[in-house]
Amino acid sequence: MRKAVVMTLLICAALGAQEIKRVTIQSTPIPSAAAGKDMFREYCAVCHGTGAKGDGPAAGALNKRPADLTQLARKNSGKYPQSQVMNYITGNDVVAAHGTRDMPVWGHLFRSLDSGASGVSDLRVKNLADYIRSLQAN
Repeated sequence: MRKAVVMTLLICAALGAQEIKRVTIQSTPIPSAAAGKDMFREYCAVCHGTGAKGDGPAAGALNKRPADLTQLARKNSGKYPQSQVMNYITGNDVVAAHGTRDMPVWGHLFRSLDSGASGVSDLRVKNLADYIRSLQAN
């Protein structure tokens, strides 16, 4: 019993002597509503990849591979589906046949970032969709 108490005290002393590392978590600045490319990098690239081909670092962890966003116009008879993309970003459109929605609904986040600023969240969605349009394959 006495040996157990001594061991416990030694362990506690050893643990107490260890240096506690303090880690500072740095937040990234919120991308400007005008910067479609910056918003894409911040909110979309982790799944869709920086080239928007559906090959981001988190893509492998998802049940369904993220869409190759460079092929949206090609899959829509050569016309980029701007309003459909915007509705998908905001969460207004959900394709029931695809099952559960893996992609986050960014509309809620954008509205919370721009509290009280009328129309800014819509501008974010439009500029993000415009940037995705610029990535369309020829």
